[in-house]
Amino acid sequence: MKTPHPSSPVARVAAATAAVSLLLAGCSAGGDDGSGADTSGSSGFKVTLVTHGGKGDAFWDRVRKGAEAAAAKDGIALTYASDSDPAAQAALIRDAIRSKADGIAVTLAKPTAMAGPVAEARSAGIPVVGLNSGIDAWRDAGLIGYFGQDESVAGRAVGDKLDALKAKHTLCVIHERGNIALEARCAGVKKAFGGQTENLYVDGTDMDAVTATVAARLSQDPTIDEVVTNGAQFALAAVKSTAKAGSKADVATFDLNNDLVKAVQSGDIQFAVDQQPYLQGYLAVDSLWLYRKNGNILGGGTPVLTGPAFVTKANVADVARFAANGNR
Repeated sequence: MKTPHPSSPVARVAAATAAVSLLLAGCSAGGDDGSGADTSGSSGFKVTLVTHGGKGDAFWDRVRKGAEAAAAKDGIALTYASDSDPAAQAALIRDAIRSKADGIAVTLAKPTAMAGPVAEARSAGIPVVGLNSGIDAWRDAGLIGYFGQDESVAGRAVGDKLDALKAKHTLCVIHERGNIALEARCAGVKKAFGGQTENLYVDGTDMDAVTATVAARLSQDPTIDEVVTNGAQFALAAVKSTAKAGSKADVATFDLNNDLVKAVQSGDIQFAVDQQPYLQGYLAVDSLWLYRKNGNILGGGTPVLTGPAFVTKANVADVARFAANGNR
């Protein structure tokens, strides 16, 4: 792929990501008790991480693992809680307020639903940072920092890559209707891609339905030569969809898991976009400790970007060794 001009959005993202990686190189992560609940610390700080992640999703396991590593390093008592339902996620934030957390990290996949509880946390004097979702909403919500990928930039980078690969008709699969991060990715693809882009909405809670819905659309329109999904498990389902439909479409995706890395190695998946979820969890928790301990604010009022980074067959071997440890 052609190296982006230093002033391009992708180059700025890459530079920011490299800077963050260098910062973390000097940090030693602590242990993980594997409980998936609380990581007890000794600093006296209590932090709650509240996400919209579904149970059993390897992506959120990586976010949590990064958060737990930072908590262990900083001596923080960390509580991780998640719910894909926005009302339930809001209730989890209110639980953290009642438990007198010293800091809260939250995803803003549905910013409107989070506005009330985040304002309540601020009124209680609890600093809040955002991660993963809500890059366009965190400032207005009054958060002190944000750690994640600019989904619009990532989507445009994918669009440019599809042009370079000479794709003509892309199906962008959205597995959660109304999730602003997923919508922004596909909108970015459509903005940059010179060919045709169409969105396909599927029920991300039913993988059999995902496979069937994608296969049906591929069967209806054989001109579709590229399927882009928004999660590793959906990409693997899309590979089954292409076989079921007898389609020659390639499959690419946002996000990684161990099986997806293997699929890139085998050539079943054309490429993946890594937003480094472990790093998102790590930085979110570590930033709250720095703020409480020393008044530090990371990012200087701008988001700290953790992606996008492309994973292809050419560089997947370097990524695989970290993915095996659950760190990518």
